Amino acid sequence: MKENNTNELLTKQYKKRSRFGEIAHSIRRNKSAMAGLIIIVALFLIFFASLFLSFDAVTEGNTANRFRSPDLEFPFGADGMGRNTFLRTIYGSRYSLVIGFCSAGIATLLGVTLGCFAGYYGGIADNIIMRASDVLASIPGMLLGMVIVTVLGQSLRNLIIAVGVTAIPVFIRISRASVLTVRSQEFVEAARAIGISNFRIIFTQVLPNGLSPIIVTFTASIGLSIIVAASLSFLGFGVPVPHPEWGALVSAGRNYIRNAPHLTTFPGLFIMVTVLAFNLIGDGLRDALDPKMKR
Repeated sequence: MKENNTNELLTKQYKKRSRFGEIAHSIRRNKSAMAGLIIIVALFLIFFASLFLSFDAVTEGNTANRFRSPDLEFPFGADGMGRNTFLRTIYGSRYSLVIGFCSAGIATLLGVTLGCFAGYYGGIADNIIMRASDVLASIPGMLLGMVIVTVLGQSLRNLIIAVGVTAIPVFIRISRASVLTVRSQEFVEAARAIGISNFRIIFTQVLPNGLSPIIVTFTASIGLSIIVAASLSFLGFGVPVPHPEWGALVSAGRNYIRNAPHLTTFPGLFIMVTVLAFNLIGDGLRDALDPKMKR
């Protein structure tokens, strides 16, 4: 009887998991990845909470509370206009998270599409796309972002475009390398032999077999996009005032950092923790998707 129970336990322990199950199991075993996942879940809860805050509630000032230190009523203190920094930081999560995901999404969509065509067709198409990518990558991301925002004007949409464009070359290189390792495989030759179009082969046969590095890069790109957007807002090229984006909050409080350090500390911590969380989950996904990391 004991032997049967032992065999059942062993069978359950070593039962073959699905691909998604293997990834989830690997992330559960990775403490850093789990910490990042918990932080990201908490950030999304904060994001949904921010949707219930009105814009007037975070922009109306009260001179009686100017530079108020953190307390129970004002957990993050108040700024020079008496506005609740806690509510403004919570409200700002909607900008930073939307910018991070949308910018990374734009870069992924355009970069992966161009990289797949470059890697699959090669020749002139590869040269044109890769040289254009090299030109784009040679321009510092912050400078390119400032130029784009200056030309298009200050708005959330234009900031997302500016940040997304700066990340396109990375995805072009990653997707091109993934396609080059797969395009000569036998199943791709078989798909060509039965008359499937090149477009379908790229997006139904080649790309799905090279998604792992793209997924990891996408996750890391979210954190990087948040940093770039916060930097542009800090310099005055981001979401227009008085919208409380995290970088803009840090910028607004920098002149009072000696007398009211809480104005820059808490938004800065939110930026740091958010980027750290996405980097941790990205490292966990890399370990889970890389066969060489299997133990």
